[in-house]
Amino acid sequence: MSAVSGLQGKIPGFDTNAVVIVSIVILIALFSIQRFGTSKVGLSFAPVLALWFFCLGSIGIYNIFKHDITVLRAFNPAYIYFFFKRNTAKAWSALGGCVLCVTGAEAMFADLGHFSVLSIQVAFTCVVFPCLLLGYMGQAAYLMKHPSSAERIFYDSIPDGLFWPVFVIATLAAMIASQAMISATFSCIKQSMALGCFPRLKVIHTSRKLMGQIYIPVINWFLMIMCIVVVASFRSTTGIANAYGIAEVGVMMVSTTLVTLVMLLIWQTNLFVALGFLMVFGTVELIYLSAVLSKILDGGWLPLAFASCFLCVMYTWNYGSVLKYQSEVREKISMDFMIDLGSTLGTVRTPGIGLLYNELVQGVPSILGRFLLSLPAIHSTIVFVCIKYVPVPVVPQEERFLFRRVCPKDYHMFRCIARYGYKDVRKEDHHAFEQLLVESLEKFLRREAQDLALENNIADMELDDAASMSLREDENTVSGVGDLQIPLMHDQRMGNGGTSTSSEVVSLLPSSVMSSDEDQSLEYELSAIREAMDSGFTYLLAHGDIRARKESWFLKKLVINYFYAFLRRNCRGGAANMKVPHMNILQVGMTYMV
Repeated sequence: MSAVSGLQGKIPGFDTNAVVIVSIVILIALFSIQRFGTSKVGLSFAPVLALWFFCLGSIGIYNIFKHDITVLRAFNPAYIYFFFKRNTAKAWSALGGCVLCVTGAEAMFADLGHFSVLSIQVAFTCVVFPCLLLGYMGQAAYLMKHPSSAERIFYDSIPDGLFWPVFVIATLAAMIASQAMISATFSCIKQSMALGCFPRLKVIHTSRKLMGQIYIPVINWFLMIMCIVVVASFRSTTGIANAYGIAEVGVMMVSTTLVTLVMLLIWQTNLFVALGFLMVFGTVELIYLSAVLSKILDGGWLPLAFASCFLCVMYTWNYGSVLKYQSEVREKISMDFMIDLGSTLGTVRTPGIGLLYNELVQGVPSILGRFLLSLPAIHSTIVFVCIKYVPVPVVPQEERFLFRRVCPKDYHMFRCIARYGYKDVRKEDHHAFEQLLVESLEKFLRREAQDLALENNIADMELDDAASMSLREDENTVSGVGDLQIPLMHDQRMGNGGTSTSSEVVSLLPSSVMSSDEDQSLEYELSAIREAMDSGFTYLLAHGDIRARKESWFLKKLVINYFYAFLRRNCRGGAANMKVPHMNILQVGMTYMV
C-alpha cells in the first residue's frame, strides 16, 4: 500500500479505493506464485534491493544539498533534549512514528540459515544504515522548504523525471520485502512443527538444491486472506503502521530478554555485565513501547490479536501432545508380560518387517497389544520406530538411526530412534527410508555381536588371571621360600605361555573377536532380517483419540475434547507425512484417557 499510494498524487482520480484494489491485486499475484518457489526469481532480489538502496541514498544526498544542508546538525544529540522540552507530550507520542524508521532491524539475523554473520553485519553497516540515514535526512531537508508535503514526503521529494523509475523500484522492493516475510513465516512454522509446538501441515519443498526453500499451502492461503482483509479494512497505511510499531518493539524486547538469558546461562557472562546490557537496551525499548501502546485503539490491537490466536493454537497442541505422550508412558507393556508371552508373542510370526510407529524412546508401547488382539499373525521382525526432532539444524545420514534390542534375541524386536534436525528435509520415499533402516540395523547387529564377544573374552582373561594368581599363592605357601622362587617361576611361566598370551591379545581385535558359534548366530540373524525384508514392510500405525477423564476440570475437557481434537482431525496425518502407499499401512484405533 505504501508503494502504490504514490500514484494518488500522480494520476488524476486515483483515490483510496483504487489504492486498495491495486494493492489487493498485487497481493493475490504474490501469494499465487509461492507454490513455484523463489529460486526462479531469487536472482533478481539482490540487484533490485541494491538499486533501491542506491536510490534512497542518492536522492537523499540530492535533497540535502539542494534544499537545506543544515539538517546535518541533527547529528547533535542536544536537539533530542530541545525537541522534548519544546513538545513534551507530543514528542513522546511521536516516538511511535520514529520507531518505524528502523523497521527490519529487529529481524537482522533472521536469515542466519542462508547468510553468514559477517555478510549480514557488512550489509547492514555499510549499505542499509547509511542509505536509510541519507534518505531520511534528505526528506527532512525537503520538508524545511515544503512543510505541506508531510503526507507523501517520499514521492514528493523525488526529483522531476525520476518518479516512474523510482515508483517501479519501490513497488518491486516492497514485493521482495513481503516475499521475505512470507518465506520467514514458512520457515518458522516448519521449525515449530519439528519441535512439537504446531499442528502438522503439508510442507512442499520447492527446490532440489536448497533445503530452506519450502511452501506450506495452508499458511500461504491463510496469510493471503488475512492480508486482503487487513488492507480492505484499514484502507490506509496509518493504522497498519501503528500495528507494525507494536509488533516491532515487541520483537525487540523479546530479543533483548532472550539475549540476556543467553549471556547468563550459556556464555556465563558476568552478572553485572548482563544486567547492564538489559538496563541499557531495555530502557530504550520500554520508552518506545510506552509510546506505541497509545496506538492500540488505532490499529495496534491487530498484532496482539494475531499473537493471542497463534499462542492459543500452539499451547493447545503442545499441551495435548504432552498429555498423550504421558499416557503412552503410563500404559506401556511390562517386560515381564512380554517374557510370559514367549518369542511367538502368543500368536503366529509370519515373514516380514513391521514398523510400529510410536513416541516412546524405551519400553514396549501399548499399541502392540492392540495389534496382537486385532491381527491373526504378527511379523517375524518388529521395529518400534520413534521419530525425534533434535535441536540441531541437520543430522548426518550415518547418525540418523539409533538401535536397541527390546527383548531377548529370539523375539527379533528392536527399538529404532530416527533423529532429524529441525531443518532436515524428510523428502526420501519409503523405499530409501526402508533400505537405510535395514542397513543401519545390520550394522547394529554386527557391532552388538563384536561387543558381546569382546566382553566374554575380557571376562575369560580375568578368570585366567585370577586362577594363576591363586596357583602362585599356593606354590609360595608350600615351598616356604616364595620370595626367591617368584621371579624364576614367573619367567618360566612367561616362556611357556608366550604363545597363548599373544593369541589372547590378538583375540581382542574386532576381526577375530568372535567364535564360530557366535559368528553362526550373527549370520543366522542377518539372514532372517534379509528374508523378512524380501517379504516386505508393513507400517503399523495407531489412530489415537484423546479424551479427558471424567473427573477432569471443565477447562481441561474443553481444551482436550474439542480444541485439541479439532486440531488433530484437521492436521496432516502420520501416514501422509511418510509418503507410504496405503496398501502397506495397518491402522488400529485407540483411545487415550488423559
